[in-house]
This record gives sequence, C-alpha cells and structure tokens, in this order.
Amino acid sequence: MKKNLHKFESTLWLIIKTLLYFLLLLVFILTLGRENIGLTRPSRTLGITVSTFIVVGLLFLSVYGTYDVGRKKSKPLVYSLSLAVICTDIITYLQIMIMRANTDIHEFRFRGVKFLLFAIIIQIVIIIIFAYGGNGLFFTLHEPEKCCIITSSQKSLDEIACAMQRYKKQYKIVCVLDYRCPNIQEEVRHVDTIFIYDVPAEKRTSIMRMCYKYKVNVYFNPEVEDIMEVNAKHYVLDDVYLFNKNIKSLTMEQRIAKRLLDICLSLILGIITSPFWLLGALAVKLYDGGPVLFRQERATIHGRRFEILKLRTMKQGSEARSATTDDDRITTPGKFLRRTRIDELPQLLNVLKGDMTFVGPRPEMNKNVKEFTEELPEFKYRLRVKAGLTGYAQIAGKYNTTPKDKLIMDMMYIEQFSILRDIQIIFQTVIVLLKSDSTEGFGKAKESGLKFVPYVEKSTDNPSQNNTDKR
Repeated sequence: MKKNLHKFESTLWLIIKTLLYFLLLLVFILTLGRENIGLTRPSRTLGITVSTFIVVGLLFLSVYGTYDVGRKKSKPLVYSLSLAVICTDIITYLQIMIMRANTDIHEFRFRGVKFLLFAIIIQIVIIIIFAYGGNGLFFTLHEPEKCCIITSSQKSLDEIACAMQRYKKQYKIVCVLDYRCPNIQEEVRHVDTIFIYDVPAEKRTSIMRMCYKYKVNVYFNPEVEDIMEVNAKHYVLDDVYLFNKNIKSLTMEQRIAKRLLDICLSLILGIITSPFWLLGALAVKLYDGGPVLFRQERATIHGRRFEILKLRTMKQGSEARSATTDDDRITTPGKFLRRTRIDELPQLLNVLKGDMTFVGPRPEMNKNVKEFTEELPEFKYRLRVKAGLTGYAQIAGKYNTTPKDKLIMDMMYIEQFSILRDIQIIFQTVIVLLKSDSTEGFGKAKESGLKFVPYVEKSTDNPSQNNTDKR
C-alpha cells in the first residue's frame, strides 16, 4: 500500500492542499452569505469576493508559510496558516462591506461581524485537523531519515544534534564522524542525509561533492562567502559563466523609504499600543515602586552608541548581563512583559528618534558586541545597518540563539534587503508572540547525549583507533 501511495504522493498532497484551501474559502462564503445575499448565488459580488480571497490568501501564505507538512511541526503549521487565513478573511470582509456601500459612502457599516468571527473559528478547526492529520499521514508514509553528522568538536555536535533531536520524526542520527576521518565516503553511501556542521570550507566542499555523487541529501551551516554566493546574480561574460555580487550599502532611495516606513509605523503603533504601555508601566511601578523605564547603552549602525528604552522587567540595580533560564533578577510582572514583548514597546521612541529602525539586527549590549566580535570578527558586519525593533534573527531564532547563527541570519537580511522584505518581516513578527521558546534565556551548554570521538591517525602502537560513533 505504501509503495503505491509513494508513486502518487505528489498528486496526493496536491489534492489535500487544494481541498484545505477550498474548504477555507467555502466556510467563508457560506458563513458570510447569511448576511450578504450576493454571496449565495452567481453574481458580481461572489466573483469579486472569491477572486479577492484567492489573491490575498496567496499573498499571506507567501508571508506566513504554506501547508508544509513533514518539514514543520503541527503547532507552528497551525499558527502560520491561521494567521494567513485571519488576515485574508479580514481584508475580504472589508472589501465586501465597501461593495455594499458603493452607492453612498455614508452607508458603510460593519455588518455581520459575528459571522466573520464564526467563520474564523471554523476555519481554525479545519486547519488544526489538516495540520495534525497531514503530519500524521506524512510520517506514516515516511520513516525518519537516517542521518550522519560530520562535525569538528563535542560542542558543535551538541549544538546541531540538540536541534535535530527536536525533530525525531524527521531525522534519526545513526552516525557521528570527525570531518578528518578518512572513511567518510563509505559512511556517506549508507545514509539518507548528511549534516555538515562547523567544518572548514575546503573540507566541506569535498564532502558535499561526495553527497552529490551518491545522491545523498545534505545540510550545512553557511559562512560569509556562502551568503555572498546565495545573493549573487548570474552573469555571463562573453561565454564565461560567473556569479556577480555587488557589495554596497543601501541606496539613497532605500534609506528614504525605510525611514518613512519607520516614522509612519512608530507613530501608528505607538498610538494603538499606548494602553499596553500604560498598563505595563503601572504593573512595574506598583510591584516595587522603582523606575518604570530601563535605559541601557547599545550599539547601532557603524558602532554608534545610543540609549535604548524598555519597560523595566528586572529588579532595581540588577547586574547588566543577558538573561538566563529561570533568572531570579526578573520580576513577576517582568516575566509577563518579556513573554508578550510589551517591555519592548518604548523602543518605538528610539525608532521615531532615528537611533533604531523598525526592521534590523537586534541591538546587542556593548559588552556582548565586544565578546562576540572577539570570537567572530565578522560579527561587526551586523553594524552596517541600524539596529532594529524586530528582524529576521528575532523571528527565525530565539533570545539565546548562538552568536554565529544570529550573525548569519542578520547578514542574510542585510544582503536581501528590500522594503517588501521589511513589510513581510513585520507581519511575521506576530508569530514570535505565539512561540513559547522565543524569549528562552541563556542556560547551561546544550548536551545531546551523543559522543564525539576526535579522529587520530592510526599508528603501529594503537592500530584500533577510529572515530566512528554509531547510535
């Protein structure tokens, strides 16, 4: 049975996706049709509404993510699809209300809001069923991929293995190798997937060529040169095929557009979120009577220093260092403010002033910038743009994401900058509020339970040494 399904698997998932999206549209039409008679029969209203729902839906699916079972866990899948359909519903609903008032603007009313809310609830239930059911079907059809990790140290092994162990249905670690091991080729041929992590670029290239030769999936962590290559343009010079990467700062037009976006958003969101500011400030003041705002010097573009503003979430006089897991410096109201990100709302004043931008690399403490730059000289490249209130690293990563991974994510954002990309990240920021581990503090070093055995060349004194660790 499984073999037959594998033959038509791509068609099966196409049918399931089409059915999901059709059901979401159908629920919206049937529910809103109870208030809008034009949706109950073939009409201009129905045609425009269906077209709007499809176009806007595709747009928000590109922002939040599609029905990507097998690669996403069920809960994140529910979050992304739910946000996409809620945004689509709201915009399509507004379009219907505008059409109903097209003869007289004074007739504009928000009618049938209860039907809109009911439609959203039913759609979320459908999404939950399809997310958990789809992943269940996918992992019934597919066994976990047999994976080999090729790395350079126990620390690096723990970092990548701990991440993989959160996806046990996708990946099964069967082998761990030191990249210096001579029998890598033999191991590559007997697994489905290779993870190359923290391996010198020249050695990584040879391993990747092996993977290509034997048609083995490969994952690897990128370096600066990889980011340049990913964002390069294809260029043919006469008949010579080249990659071209222009290294430059934001253009004048881009800087102006970004600044206008910052001013508009900081003013609008500042007004909308003002009640949360006031309630948060009141909670901080009533808890211990101390100052409401927390001020600290941070680094922004070109290393320029500025004073960041936040609602205080720690006890007065606390040591200036990054928060850790179960940090006893964090106050009771501070835990809620950090979890909901309300403590960061005063940074809208930093954005309005021009010290920060709405989207950009996280403004690190000066102490951290110094330490990270000593460990990773490339870390200073993050300072080529202004520090941001939100950003790609804040969305894709966590508070305690490693400096190397933060650097890679921030550089990807810098090299792929566009105003549309900024708008996309702003919409995706909502997902951060739903992630329970997004504010996870720094804790003890990760331990995967796997053992890394460094490769030592065999000698006549100890001919039995090798570094293959199979699990």
